[in-house]
Amino acid sequence: MNVGERLREERERMGLSQEAMGAIGGVKKLAQFNYEKGERAPDSTYLAAIAAAGADVLYVLTGQRSGDAPAVPASPRVRALVENYEAADEAGRRVIEGAADLAAKSARPMKRAG
Repeated sequence: MNVGERLREERERMGLSQEAMGAIGGVKKLAQFNYEKGERAPDSTYLAAIAAAGADVLYVLTGQRSGDAPAVPASPRVRALVENYEAADEAGRRVIEGAADLAAKSARPMKRAG
């Protein structure tokens, strides 16, 4: 297996489309496609960005798992949320972030005055 094949495998493990993985890495879908096909090699900026999102970059580069990557891919709901976020413009992203922040705050138990 080569770097491109392992990158595709890692993207699929994370439950992401080529477009979503490319967006995380700061590249277009065509660049992601070319990375996975082995026609181009990702640079360190791309690799650092996908690592921050949970990709096992050690595995992508060497074929050896680091042990830090989550074993279970994201649920379809999480994948859909990420893909919608990545597809949104800046205003849409702020709305999604605000809604997520509000939902998280409402789910936290309220502190009792004591």
